[in-house]
Amino acid sequence: MHLEIENQIKKLRPQRYVLFALILCCAQAELMAGQGHWVGTWGCGPQLTEPGNLPPVALANSTLRQFVHVTIGGNHLRVRFSNAYGTNSVTLNSVHIALAAGAGSGGTGSINTATDKALAFHGAPSVTIPAGEVVLSDPIDYGLPALTNLAITIYFGSISATTINGHPGSRTTSFIQNSNAVTAASMPTASTTAHWYIITGVDVLADGPSRALVTLGDSITDGRGSTTDGNNRWPDNLAQRLNANAPTTNVGVINMGIGGNGVFAGLGPSAVARFDRDVINQSGPRWLIVFEGVNDIGGDVNGTIATNLIAAYTQFIAKAHAHNLLAYGATITPFGGNGYFTPSHEASRQTVNAWIRTNNLYDGVIDFDTVVRDPVTLTNLLSAYNSGDGLHLNPTGYQAMANAIDLSLFTH
Repeated sequence: MHLEIENQIKKLRPQRYVLFALILCCAQAELMAGQGHWVGTWGCGPQLTEPGNLPPVALANSTLRQFVHVTIGGNHLRVRFSNAYGTNSVTLNSVHIALAAGAGSGGTGSINTATDKALAFHGAPSVTIPAGEVVLSDPIDYGLPALTNLAITIYFGSISATTINGHPGSRTTSFIQNSNAVTAASMPTASTTAHWYIITGVDVLADGPSRALVTLGDSITDGRGSTTDGNNRWPDNLAQRLNANAPTTNVGVINMGIGGNGVFAGLGPSAVARFDRDVINQSGPRWLIVFEGVNDIGGDVNGTIATNLIAAYTQFIAKAHAHNLLAYGATITPFGGNGYFTPSHEASRQTVNAWIRTNNLYDGVIDFDTVVRDPVTLTNLLSAYNSGDGLHLNPTGYQAMANAIDLSLFTH
């Protein structure tokens, strides 16, 4: 908002000031939208936080600093906050963003204070999110580099202690301090936890060619077995490759993996239930990688899961195509040596993978199974890629997965 216009508005009665401020904020957003389009540069799949993953100390009247690793950069951004699974309203008294200082997400949660800026919500510094709702911050001028750790610091008012929208598998350290510390350079005395709460997305205002890739998956996509604060999940590694490749440098990556998730059941909302929200309704999506089903296979007791998964994938492809997205299918990786393994479950995996490799519905295939399996014992992960449980990969395995993806898939 230009300063002279703002000063003129402030001479009006308070009620009119709020109205005019709201109109101008909307006009500013429309102006920005005319200069480009919004594209997701980071995101996480929201769910109701389980009791064991709740914050270690109360969030009410406390400051929460969280770090996210963005993929593409921009000069304008907005942040999404969700209370989708809360049963009470959540009040954000103040929210600031800043670039991390050094590693940022590790250590003391340090930020570069020269990059600190406050977010606004319809022109106001605070917002109350009703139960079940989602809010976006106002667009803000901000020089956001690609592949950067961004700190999002929230000073909360009221928030439920037990029903909190979150993402347990952040693999990133968050910091909680019982005071207003939104502008603090560091938080050395804060309580720490490796979970995200309330934040679900960051968008940048991008130019014409920029679009987003959404990775729909479970804990393997969410990065179990990766390094805490290392940002070395396979989607992170893929984002680095995309950024370094001139034809794909404008591809954002939105990781919609949820640990323990299934196409039909498991932890968090099922992929079938969350598909529209977590894929179709992202900002600027163009590509989708479907890499989910191992938890469904591992929990199958009646032998019909392969047929059901194929039907669900077919539905996902149809929805993606209806919204102008290209859909790529990824084969399910081995789990020999894990508790999921039985001959019946392996047969289901082989049936599903055979369909993924040979169907004419997906726009392309990413054969993760071939990349990470042991060449002798095909039912097992290659030992160099095994995190130790026979199911999840280690950082070396996640790098191999990312390296195997043909980047030309994201030039169409």
